[in-house]
Amino acid sequence: MEETIAGAQNTQISGQIPQQRGESLLETAVRYAEERHWDVFPGTWLEAVDGVQRCSCDDATCPAPGAHPARPDWATQATGSATVARRMWQKQPTASILLPTGRTFDALSVPESAGFLALARMERMELTLGPVTLTPDRRMQFFVLPGASAKMADLVRKLGWSMSSLDLVTLGEGGYVAAPPTRFGSRGAVQWARRPTPANRWLPDAEELISPLAYACGRDR
Repeated sequence: MEETIAGAQNTQISGQIPQQRGESLLETAVRYAEERHWDVFPGTWLEAVDGVQRCSCDDATCPAPGAHPARPDWATQATGSATVARRMWQKQPTASILLPTGRTFDALSVPESAGFLALARMERMELTLGPVTLTPDRRMQFFVLPGASAKMADLVRKLGWSMSSLDLVTLGEGGYVAAPPTRFGSRGAVQWARRPTPANRWLPDAEELISPLAYACGRDR
């Protein structure tokens, strides 16, 4: 069983990827590409303006300061090459780390409260899980195999729900997630609820997780 941040008494697996404490954004981005084979691309970053952390996009009302794409062609910029990733972050060392979805993984995004409820249920069911992020805007994102978007509505319908009735969002092709330790302005940093480890390199299919996720989202309404 892998480490979570929920305070559960779990056995910590050695060789966690990445060893983030003390690492720069550059080093972490390179590790994602090199060790996990994830595509990465640099997003916006935070700048101090009159003592206040502002997004580099210059929008004072930015909903995700320092944690969104910096350019419209970000999808073509994403790379799985550690060498290219290093070069990009050397140009802007404080840029956020963003991971495009729909390539090596999709992500199922749910409210934090539903996510922790689902995690507990999944552990009791002894399901195999991939990495899970926890964002400062109180969302949890479960990494699954690509292709989840195309079948999610049907999977939810078979369980007696509709997508419109659940706060469950599928991030696939054309989407992205912010990776730890990216910061959302003054709200804090993205964390791992379940870290990437050698044990969860192989991701589950969305079909394996949809029952506990839909149940938890239904309870959370």
